[in-house]
Amino acid sequence: MFDRLEDLKARLEEVLNELQEPDVAGDQKRFRSLMKEQNELTPIVDAYNEYQKCQQNIDDSLSMLDEESDEEIRELAKEELNENKARLSELEEELKILLLPKDPNDDKNVIVEIRAGAGGEEAALFAAEIYRMYVHYAERRHWKVELINAEETGIGGMKYVTFMVEGSGAYSALKYESGVHRVQRVPETESGGRLHTSTVTVAVMPEAEDVDVSIDEKDIRIDVMRASGNGGQCVNTTDSAVRLTHYPTGIVIYSQTEKSQIQNKEKAFALLRTKLYDLECQKQHDAEAEARKSQVGTGDRSEKIRTYNFPQGRVTDHRIGLTLYKLDKILDGDLSEIIDALSAADQAAKLANMEESA
Repeated sequence: MFDRLEDLKARLEEVLNELQEPDVAGDQKRFRSLMKEQNELTPIVDAYNEYQKCQQNIDDSLSMLDEESDEEIRELAKEELNENKARLSELEEELKILLLPKDPNDDKNVIVEIRAGAGGEEAALFAAEIYRMYVHYAERRHWKVELINAEETGIGGMKYVTFMVEGSGAYSALKYESGVHRVQRVPETESGGRLHTSTVTVAVMPEAEDVDVSIDEKDIRIDVMRASGNGGQCVNTTDSAVRLTHYPTGIVIYSQTEKSQIQNKEKAFALLRTKLYDLECQKQHDAEAEARKSQVGTGDRSEKIRTYNFPQGRVTDHRIGLTLYKLDKILDGDLSEIIDALSAADQAAKLANMEESA
């Protein structure tokens, strides 16, 4: 581990030197790449520098205890020794986590699909609430949300909704949200006051770039049509809506949120690239049995991951056994505590796997 840390420390110095070169500022691609590398290396090197300083403090304290006879000074040295030993142990664990292999998709934007599952209209209403929850969470993180497609019901629900979240670290945070979300509550339409259980499915996919996926135009049929709203009411007088059919996979994409056919076509192709990239990620994920054991909630989307219980005001994440009694705040986008706990559990599982295979 320490040989690797020395290499990373040397690499950071090289990156900082390169950023000082006059020609780098004129090459935006190289500049962005170097800045990204600097941002990734700096926390690791900072922690390693602190580790080395702690180790030096321990050596100094031990030397003082060997040489010093004054009891007061010896007590101070012992106190400092214990503090530095405790901090050294903490830093060692921090460094192990910082050195874990990074998910290559973590810095990407995401496309999220929410679909109403079991529960009819109640499921559609909950799908709309889950959509608003993610929009509010994105606003808290100063991320941009862009609607791609949605089918709304007459009373404020959503049969499905697809949207993009753009922002630094969007996938690293939202990747744990894939799966089945269950709601337990008494619907307003329920005259008998019985508790109903409904579900929605959430799929979080890293946005694919042109370099990630190659699409052969011969594999696609493009249809254009007039966009329509609820009940088939025409909401556009031009053929602006776009439907893509990808023959090899059977994937069909429909985009109508923009007034321009060109913009809808761009959105449709972005979603198709992302779905094809996600299929490849899922294949790779399924092939890596050991890796799957160390991942929290980025796998099987049929897995029930979370329950929102309205009578008790609680949210329970079943993967890590976390229960929070702040349902209203969570539905208002206060997801940080859940996401941080999932991330920590994921890191702990990966560390355990790494130590087992070492």
